[in-house]
Amino acid sequence: MDNKLKHTTVLCIKHKGDVVIGADGQVSFQNTILKHQAKKVRRLYNNKVLAGFAGSTSDAFSLFQRFESKLDEYNGNISRAAIELSKDWRTDKILRRLEAMLIVANKENLYILSGAGDVIEPDEEILAIGSGGPYAQAAALALKRYSKLDAKTLVKKSLEIASDICIYTNKQFTIEVL
Repeated sequence: MDNKLKHTTVLCIKHKGDVVIGADGQVSFQNTILKHQAKKVRRLYNNKVLAGFAGSTSDAFSLFQRFESKLDEYNGNISRAAIELSKDWRTDKILRRLEAMLIVANKENLYILSGAGDVIEPDEEILAIGSGGPYAQAAALALKRYSKLDAKTLVKKSLEIASDICIYTNKQFTIEVL
């Protein structure tokens, strides 16, 4: 995995009827922090879809636009849009050079999308990407199983735990709820 994909934490949870995605705000290049409050999550398709990215910012914006075009083309069908974007991403000469990963979600589905053609749906309705992703995912899994927290609080607390462990994750979070 390229170093560019390591410098962030994005977490998405479906819990108690809510879908929540959150990300830290740190932008790093090698050993330097360039920005503290970047927005790595977005609302797409008339606020019915949430998306977050890890990786190159310009590549992620390009992928957000392409994914939103696929959502429009397939009338908001997130599953079909995810599959079609992943096929394009894997096979297109220019797209396959993009260095980013996406998490996309609506009320029904959560997916990780990658340039390798992956469209991954989680077993436990928790997804995470980036360098702090494994820490945030482990924290979210434990909190979801053994607490009565709501989805937004689960995301916030899990990102806080990840930021305490991962040097590429800060405490400036953007959190969106569906």
